[in-house]
Amino acid sequence: MNATALLVMDVQRGIVERFDDDPGYLQRLSSAISAARSAGIPVVYVTVSFRPGHPEISARNATFSAAAAAGRFVDGDPATEIHPAVAPGQGDLLVTKRRVSAFTGSDLQVVLRSLGADTLVLTGIATSGVVLSTLRQAADLDYRLVVLSDACLDADPEVHRVLTEKVFPRQAAVRTVAQWAADPAHGGAR
Repeated sequence: MNATALLVMDVQRGIVERFDDDPGYLQRLSSAISAARSAGIPVVYVTVSFRPGHPEISARNATFSAAAAAGRFVDGDPATEIHPAVAPGQGDLLVTKRRVSAFTGSDLQVVLRSLGADTLVLTGIATSGVVLSTLRQAADLDYRLVVLSDACLDADPEVHRVLTEKVFPRQAAVRTVAQWAADPAHGGAR
């Protein structure tokens, strides 16, 4: 393996609409996606959604039980659609997950293996949710990791700061979109 993949995680209409305090976020993320495509790096979109009736969600699951109670994020629901500002292009890959981590309840590992990916560039909403959970699982799976700090977003700016400045650097190279886009082929991983 010697390939990089850019993961765009949970940037869905129903999630993006809750984060309007950073108007430049989607533009920065779009720049990262464009840089990846220009460098021939696969772009993998990961979304969260559930079957009608939410049979995947236990009442014990504090994270997703509210979505089930509200009938949200069902396959085909407009809330599950990727935001049009960063819509998938031809050749981009789509993965559906059923939990917080991009790996859990999805075929992401199969897709990455078929791509020969050994380096993952992580982006998405929320830093303390999908990005953190995916980073931890990917590190355990021995991927090299890069986190694009300004292509991740969290409801709590302080949590985002602590994760990107103190926690993530233990397992990943943390870069801005501009830093990474200057040389995406080399990934910026340590």
